[in-house]
Amino acid sequence: MSGEKDPTEAMRLVASEYPDVDAGTACTQSSFKARKKAFLFAGPQGGRFKAMFKLEASIPEASRLAEEQPDRFEVGKNSWVTARFSADEPMPAKLWKAWLDESYGLAAGGAAAKPKAAPKTKAAAKKRIAPKK
Repeated sequence: MSGEKDPTEAMRLVASEYPDVDAGTACTQSSFKARKKAFLFAGPQGGRFKAMFKLEASIPEASRLAEEQPDRFEVGKNSWVTARFSADEPMPAKLWKAWLDESYGLAAGGAAAKPKAAPKTKAAAKKRIAPKK
């Protein structure tokens, strides 16, 4: 896995661009919080990648996906949804962007805010998604 592209990088970058987000690490995953409430955990795990979102309105969609593709999607306790994927078969961008907006909105206490403007340089982008120490 060390040589393949990390499909969670784009998720982590977008998550870091929402207003008032704290980025960190939980176990081996990057974690993102708004108002001290987690809304995304993402990173490599067990030879694949995973992302966890806190959902509400999208739970029926997530449940359907979990039923159709149990090796890729799982609806857990307290409305946390886990998606597992590979670099060859990443999570569809339209889906993770919608779930990320919803998850952030729930953590931030209202409707999803739009992410801040993207950083102009790659170095600035990497700095934004690096966990706080």
